[in-house]
Amino acid sequence: MGITSNPARRRRRRAGSAVTAAVLGLLAAAGTPALAATDGSAGQSSGISRSAQGAHGAHGATPLPMGISRLAQGSGRNVAITIDDGPDPRWTPQVLQVLRKNHVKATFCLIGTKAQKYPDLVRAVAADGHQLCDHSVDHDVTMDHKPVAYQRQQILDGKAMIERAVPGVAVTYYRAPGGAFTPDSRAIAVASGMRPLGWSVDPKDWSRPGLPAIVAAVEEKLPRQPTVLFHDGGGDRSETVAALKEYLPWLTAQGYSFTFPARTTP
Repeated sequence: MGITSNPARRRRRRAGSAVTAAVLGLLAAAGTPALAATDGSAGQSSGISRSAQGAHGAHGATPLPMGISRLAQGSGRNVAITIDDGPDPRWTPQVLQVLRKNHVKATFCLIGTKAQKYPDLVRAVAADGHQLCDHSVDHDVTMDHKPVAYQRQQILDGKAMIERAVPGVAVTYYRAPGGAFTPDSRAIAVASGMRPLGWSVDPKDWSRPGLPAIVAAVEEKLPRQPTVLFHDGGGDRSETVAALKEYLPWLTAQGYSFTFPARTTP
């Protein structure tokens, strides 16, 4: 084969450059620091230049990676509990009570419209020392198929709604609805100081499979430094509350310590 460039390859390069330019332009318009490139594959940070691996967080200290965080902070027997889809006036107070009783600090992934509707619950979450996570404006699980401008609106407006409920409290993570990240959504989140947040253990409590199934799922699937997904919104969460009552003491008995998801490690 010759060394002349392939026309299809040139078109792909031009298309990729156009997407990157669109993201950077949107970030610049928002007044946020721009990243040099997106990587083209959700959940990985390969293909990004070293100078663009992350953006500074709220205090301008440590750069945030573009990769999705799936590990708990620390090392050894650490676990991060994450709670999605709230706040909910019925279930969030019950989840907070269980966490308080077991001396557990968790990360709450809040939906913007719900945070706007129930600001007192957001303040209760923050007052108990839990971390805050942006879970978009209204949990559109199809937003990864929508234009970059729409993704940006869902992410940044969701963050702003949470921040209005608790002025001065940092929103430190962004979790895409359904885990459907895109390179663009991760770039937007990182540039606004939020680490993309995934999970490593999903007991599917949202589907209400029954208490034994939830407990079995979280006790049997414990990778290194797990990040475990639960829900306090989106429907009847009585099974979730019951599972937390069993699971948290079990983790303590197994020698686990509770922490938050990794923020600055790849």
